[in-house]
Amino acid sequence: MHDSNPYAAPSAPLQLHDVEVMADRLTRLGASLIDSAIIWVVMVPLMWFGGYLPAVIESAQRGEQLHIGLILLWIPIGTAVFAAVHWWPLKTGGQTWGKRIVGIQIVTLDGQQVAPLRVILARHLPVRAVSGIPFVGAFLMMINICMIFRQDRRCGHDFVAGTRVVRAR
Repeated sequence: MHDSNPYAAPSAPLQLHDVEVMADRLTRLGASLIDSAIIWVVMVPLMWFGGYLPAVIESAQRGEQLHIGLILLWIPIGTAVFAAVHWWPLKTGGQTWGKRIVGIQIVTLDGQQVAPLRVILARHLPVRAVSGIPFVGAFLMMINICMIFRQDRRCGHDFVAGTRVVRAR
C-alpha cells in the first residue's frame, strides 16, 4: 500500500543558495584608496628612478604634454606592478589587498570567483590604458567611476570584464 497523504502540502527538496550582496559604494571607495596607497608606495620610487617622474616635471616646467611614447611605455610597467602586488589575494579570493581588508571580492556575473588574469587583463589594463590618453583619459575615467551610481553598482571596468563586486563570503 502507498503511504502518501493526498491532503499533504506538496514538498520539494530545499536548496539553499548563497545570497550575494553587492558591495556598497563607500566600501569600494575605501578598498580603492587602500589599493592606490599600496601601489603608489611601490610605483613612486620605481617611476622616479626609472626616469618617468623627472620627465613629467621637466615637461610641466616647459608647459608641454608628456611624450605619448613615455606614457605608453609605463602602462605595461604599471600593470605588471599591479599584477605582482595583487596576484596572491586575487588567486586565493578574487580580491585585491584593499578589497581583502574591507571584506569585498570580485566575482563573475554568475557569482564564481574571478581568475587573476581576467582581473588584470580585462579589468585593470583597459582602465590604465584609457587613463593614459592625453586630455580624453581623465574624462573617460570620470565616466568609469561615476557608473558606480547605477542601481547595479557596476563601474565601466566591471562591464568590460564581466564582473561585479560583492561582500566576501
